Amino acid sequence: MATASDRLRRAKPLLGTFVEIELAGAAKPEMNAAIDAAFDAVARVHRLMSFHERDSDVSRLNRDAYVGPVGVDAWTFEVLEAAVEMHQRSNGIFDVAVAPVLQALGLLPNLRGDAPIAGAAQAFDAIELRDGQTVRFRHADVRIDLGGIAKGFAVDRALGVLRGSGATSGLVNAGGDLAVFGPEPQIAHIRHPRDPRGLICSVEIVNEALASTARRFDPFRAARTMDSAIIDPGNRKPARGIEGTTVRAHSCMIADALTKIVMIAGTEATGLLEHYHASALLVAADGDVQITPDWQHAVHLAA
Repeated sequence: MATASDRLRRAKPLLGTFVEIELAGAAKPEMNAAIDAAFDAVARVHRLMSFHERDSDVSRLNRDAYVGPVGVDAWTFEVLEAAVEMHQRSNGIFDVAVAPVLQALGLLPNLRGDAPIAGAAQAFDAIELRDGQTVRFRHADVRIDLGGIAKGFAVDRALGVLRGSGATSGLVNAGGDLAVFGPEPQIAHIRHPRDPRGLICSVEIVNEALASTARRFDPFRAARTMDSAIIDPGNRKPARGIEGTTVRAHSCMIADALTKIVMIAGTEATGLLEHYHASALLVAADGDVQITPDWQHAVHLAA
């Protein structure tokens, strides 16, 4: 008979990072099967929503959705629904139609060899979601990138698979976007956005998700962090007011998207965090650390 001490942990390179999955409290054959299925769910999200894969739903939409409606997978449609809703509720701050700006900055490849586009239509006007899981773009210059929300969705899908395995607890961690289930608190260690080689805090989480976003850091190129890959749609430049943020929410998809909004809006995102029953820690450009009041008991700042 399985006991709570039975535990498996495996990792695979997926979603442009390493995805780690841990499961405990069931027989090892069942846990191995569940972890395999969870990795399959993550791989499916990658196939559907990758900007780089020629046959992904995202690539097909970027090629053909202005010409006419394009059918997409139910998972892609679900993510687009969430992205458009988040765009509307954030007054345009969260925008999956910023791919042309990311291409111009060299942060996404120009797969079709198109000339750079100075501006692109905003998502609430650009993306038409139709019956039958079809999507149409209203403007010829629209290109989308779901990188700001799809990784969190993949974590949620993988965790859903694990929940159905009969195990007592589990964890999915995709490069800092993570979600857990189980009766006992789990500890997540958060890197300091101003010095990613150190920690800023540890966080207790129970049956919830975390996502973190910060300025880019490449230790092989520079000792300091670089500009963020989060684009402020107001000026179409990298967000600079916030060094980094971690958001707690009921789903990793929501937490993932909210980190981008907090990076741009800072404390002005408080109302949206409350709407989604989410909490946040943010580090301002001057180094000031702010934590939403409902989360302070679970966040332990490093000495």
